[in-house]
Amino acid sequence: MPLGSPQQRAVLTALLLHEGAALTMDRLVAALWGDLAPPGAGATIRTYVSRLRRALAGCGPAPVITSVGGGYALPAASGTSDLAEFERLLRAARDAGSAGDPATEVERLGAALALWKGTPLAGVRAEYAEHERIRLGQRRLTAVEECAAALLAVGRPAEAVPLLASVVVEEPLREQTRVLLMLALYRSGRQAEALGVYQEARQLLADELGLEPGPQLRRTQRRILASDPTLEGPHRPHPAAAPRTPSPSDRARRPDPADPAPAHPPTAAAPAAGPPGTHPPATPAAAPAPPLAARATLRPRQLPPDLRQFTGRSALVREMAEALRPGGSATSAAFVPVLGLTGPPGVGKTALAVHVGHTVVADFPDGQLFVDMGPGAGDGTGAPAVPAEVLGCLLRAVGVPDEAVPASGAERAALWRSVTTGRRLLLVLDGVTAAGHVQDVLPGPGGPAVLVTACRRLFGPAHARWTTVDVLSADDALALLATLVGTERIAAELRAARGLVDLTAGLPHALHALGARLASQPWRSLATARERLTGRAHAADVEPGECVALADRYDSVFRTLLPVQARALRLLALPDGPDLSLGAAAAALGLPPAEAEALLESLADVHLVEVGDGGRYRLLHPLRAYAGSRAPHDEGRAACAAALARFGAFHVAERPRPGGRS
Repeated sequence: MPLGSPQQRAVLTALLLHEGAALTMDRLVAALWGDLAPPGAGATIRTYVSRLRRALAGCGPAPVITSVGGGYALPAASGTSDLAEFERLLRAARDAGSAGDPATEVERLGAALALWKGTPLAGVRAEYAEHERIRLGQRRLTAVEECAAALLAVGRPAEAVPLLASVVVEEPLREQTRVLLMLALYRSGRQAEALGVYQEARQLLADELGLEPGPQLRRTQRRILASDPTLEGPHRPHPAAAPRTPSPSDRARRPDPADPAPAHPPTAAAPAAGPPGTHPPATPAAAPAPPLAARATLRPRQLPPDLRQFTGRSALVREMAEALRPGGSATSAAFVPVLGLTGPPGVGKTALAVHVGHTVVADFPDGQLFVDMGPGAGDGTGAPAVPAEVLGCLLRAVGVPDEAVPASGAERAALWRSVTTGRRLLLVLDGVTAAGHVQDVLPGPGGPAVLVTACRRLFGPAHARWTTVDVLSADDALALLATLVGTERIAAELRAARGLVDLTAGLPHALHALGARLASQPWRSLATARERLTGRAHAADVEPGECVALADRYDSVFRTLLPVQARALRLLALPDGPDLSLGAAAAALGLPPAEAEALLESLADVHLVEVGDGGRYRLLHPLRAYAGSRAPHDEGRAACAAALARFGAFHVAERPRPGGRS
């Protein structure tokens, strides 16, 4: 049937791909020309539609292309496209695999692939068409892999080899296809060729990308070299007595086809496994655990290195370690123990969590996982990590193949619980900002444990045990500084060293930053360093390195605050004195006492303000120094002067008057 020019065919293609949904004129213009639409593009589209209607007039009594709200649609009833039929067969194949009917799955996948003839959308020249060609091509490659995996599952590896070999030619860097091809060749008695596929992939990856093969390819090669008997697949069953075969969809879309046997023994409810290469007896659907849960058996080791000079907190470390260990005060077979750490910025919450993790590493032999969930860990815009994306990373970390990771967050969470239940896994979630984020990524019970760090106490999960991490004691802080700059240097200037420790307020991050700066300048005395930190004579834009080192941490903290919170910290850092009353703070901020109190409480929740006896408020010295140095630049000198004037006026008004009147 003549359908006119390439642009006219592009209009028809766009309508067909939307399967009956209406396309506005703007979307049709964008589909054909993108941002380079010619003048009168809408009129051109209308001309194309008119010609297509005449060309398709014999397809039905009503116009094939209908006008809908200023746009056009091609109703699905007007005909069935090859793509729609392909998708229908693909869904039917997966349904058959899930129902334990692998023969039907193979048949339907073969029928779906038979619909492909050449390059999709060939001859259609439009911006969107190239994107669709890539997308549809990937759909076909995935269907080929699923068909090959189904053939392997029913004992027909020789038929899978040519299917997979053709995909390798098209997509030589597609590792999952090579894994399946190696397995198909090995099960066809072609071991040398299977190893050749690996060597070819290794050379290609090194030449093209400078990478080594991925874990699935490496694992498959090792097991072929070892003649692993579990690689032997099922033999092709006799038609008259075909036992139930595990779903090929499980093999293709969930576990790695060459994954090893489960590392943990089966539960009492699981049927005994037969010899390699044989089928298990038919069982009720609910009896055995899903194959994927048993196959996800990688043992990740993701904890960052421990600090060599970790100092202090020995009692807290022992308490947390005992609570996490099997049989400890926080453990139970019915729920997942969750220990939370909160405290001011720079107090060492992450370092403590990592140190505790290394302390109990032997108690979690199935792996230790570490996830940064703080601001900036998400899309690079300062947003926190998205739980659904975190779950995808966690599933892959424990051995779930990419193609087996579900699309939705709810399905990922369910699969994550399934593959972790009963496994001794430690999960460290660093910088969590919302209680729901912890709940979303909780593993299954009966083995895993979770350590959480957060800037504030989170009200969930309900059974979580929270500890507020305090600053180091003066002696521990001095000991930490000595490990960084040397005990001889500390002993030679003990008074100045204690003064430096006071300036850091016992915050390990500040001590590490200061210690690194001092260690790089062995000629500078500690007394001089203290003077440089406390002096205000230097220009604001030429701060000493000691000040810069202490300030870096707070830059990221202030970016997470609301503008009103950041303003409050900068203005409250201006008055001299160790702390402020509520009235003095309200005066400095220029707010009614009730509003000032609510604002101060929000800062206390994230440990940026300490509430002392008598309801007085205090900023730790490093934070106060940083906020005070930023105030003239960020608030303006006039605003700073006004805050100090209000603060002074408040104290004048509060001062008792002569004669006993106030």
